[in-house]
Amino acid sequence: MYFENQAELNALGAKLIFAGPHKDDNNKMMVLIDFESPEAMKAFAGHEGLKAKRVAAGAILESNVLTIMGEESFTE
Repeated sequence: MYFENQAELNALGAKLIFAGPHKDDNNKMMVLIDFESPEAMKAFAGHEGLKAKRVAAGAILESNVLTIMGEESFTE
């Protein structure tokens, strides 16, 4: 799903850092996304088209857990 929507995510100010299943449960995913700003994160979260694609791919949006990292966090 990511590769077909990469340009749209990048246009929203999102950069994928990591995505993969949990070792013991392929139904659980860990996804790390770096957002340019809080507004970019809100734009991604509210994007109805991407929500629909995630649901169609099998995501259960109600079970998502969001963790916002602190100001000292960084990526290379």
